[in-house]
Amino acid sequence: MSSLISCVSWVKRGVAARHPSKYILDDKELERVSSLARIELEDARLELQRAHEAAQGMGKGAEGDEADDAGEDEDEWVDEEDEGQKEGEDLMDEDPPTEEVKKAMDEDLSKYNLDDYDNDDAAPATGPFSNIKGLKYYRDNEDDPYITLKDDEEDDEREDLEILPSDNLLVVAKTEDEVSQLEIYVYDDSEENLYVHHDLMLPNFPLCLEWLDFPPVQSSPLSPQTPQKQFGNYIAVGTMDPEIEVWSLDVVEGMYPDMVLGRPDKTAAHVPVPLGTGKKKRKKTKARQVSAYHHVDAVLSLSWNRTHRNLLASASADKTVKLWDLSRDPSLMPQDAEGVDSASGCAIRSFEGIHEDKVQAVQWNQADPTVLLTGGYDRAVRVFDSRAPDACLGTVVSADVEALRWDPWNSHSFYVSLEDGTVLNFDARTLSNSPRTPAPARFTLAAHDGAASALDVNPHIRGCIVTGGTDKMVKVWNINESDDGKASVSLVTSRDLGVGRVFSTVFSPDDLLTVAAAGSKAKLQVWDVGANFGARKAFGGKLEAIGRQWKERQGGGVIGVVDDEDSDEGGDE
Repeated sequence: MSSLISCVSWVKRGVAARHPSKYILDDKELERVSSLARIELEDARLELQRAHEAAQGMGKGAEGDEADDAGEDEDEWVDEEDEGQKEGEDLMDEDPPTEEVKKAMDEDLSKYNLDDYDNDDAAPATGPFSNIKGLKYYRDNEDDPYITLKDDEEDDEREDLEILPSDNLLVVAKTEDEVSQLEIYVYDDSEENLYVHHDLMLPNFPLCLEWLDFPPVQSSPLSPQTPQKQFGNYIAVGTMDPEIEVWSLDVVEGMYPDMVLGRPDKTAAHVPVPLGTGKKKRKKTKARQVSAYHHVDAVLSLSWNRTHRNLLASASADKTVKLWDLSRDPSLMPQDAEGVDSASGCAIRSFEGIHEDKVQAVQWNQADPTVLLTGGYDRAVRVFDSRAPDACLGTVVSADVEALRWDPWNSHSFYVSLEDGTVLNFDARTLSNSPRTPAPARFTLAAHDGAASALDVNPHIRGCIVTGGTDKMVKVWNINESDDGKASVSLVTSRDLGVGRVFSTVFSPDDLLTVAAAGSKAKLQVWDVGANFGARKAFGGKLEAIGRQWKERQGGGVIGVVDDEDSDEGGDE
């Protein structure tokens, strides 16, 4: 598997803990993990037991034939020093020294006073090192009274891990050498500095990220009196596995997530079942039966509800969209399908039949927090109320959906990017209730020569969007609407940021025109579009209208982690 970054997510300034805590694996944490991940721990116990039995078996074998072999090897081994010493002893035995030789040897050694070498009452030494007897060796500098500058490693580490209120965090889902992990970067805009703060290992290839500030319920709290936190700093991760993991970004060296959503039970529900084998036929797997309580295939998209903060929506390759409640204990699993209740750790709603193929993207409407927008590989876009999914509106598009976003400046408008490189804007009120009836788009952009794989809408400047494609280009667009509702679209600037095929482009939640982009080269770049003259000219009037000003920036406005092996830099077009 080649190295790449599949998705990127920003964290607002001032949200992260200034001094992150370290992961502690104690008895209470083991109890929590045990209730949250029974399958892995049972397998680990079995593996440890097998390894212990194998070690005992190897020890018994050494007493038999292997011991004889070892004995033969020991007989063949010869130590040169021992051999030389034995030869010397043999020579001494053969020709012992005479009395005159012994007397001469004693006289030569007498001047060294070896008999009083260990005697502390001997005459004191003189010279520059006469006080050497008073020196003492301390294993730890903290115990040495003569060392006044102490080495405080904890304070140094605490300072290195410190996150200032002026810093942004960037969460990057990275896969390199078949190892997947979350890399948490610190971005200091004032110093134009970007570096990796810490990382978290993932069990499988990551496909989507969603930041949230709602603390998921703990399956085993530290104590019954510990109150549940109201806010936090968390990231939800969807991978090739059907489960959803929720990690705390304020804990470094984490070994297990705070919550796992969608794990069914102790049965191997997610293991592919062979359909049949043959000498000339490929091995096929039986299609997994769709469940109303958990996903049975990869999780492709996540969306957190910012109004109802305990709700998380997920879209999956199993053709379903599911709704999760983060305030319910995921370790409480149902005994069987009929015994599922609202208190279990399963999905509280499952929307099936909305799409006929994989559901690629899902997003809540911020203005109407019960409405969901979805798009899939069936070339369909759907808008429905989660309380009444049967009253679903939608349209058909020309290609598979890659990404979609609601317009934060217009509660009825949304954008859709497609595999054929086009980006469309729709008004949800014009969609049809017939599933295969196309609806007219407000405007269409021929954005990229390949798939338009990334899309985002600027939360600070009205009518500003960014797109990224497999043609390796990142493009910023300006959309102006006239009084009669017609929109005019113009390309502001485009740039090859050197990240390869672009898989993610996300606007900063704090800066006006700062974009984070990543792709197939496993590189993260932060681009301040305001450093481009064309961007300042295009959006200057809109910034004056909202009373904002540009920030002076030296250089080309691109900030990234320096890579000596790849020094390619893009230029403005």
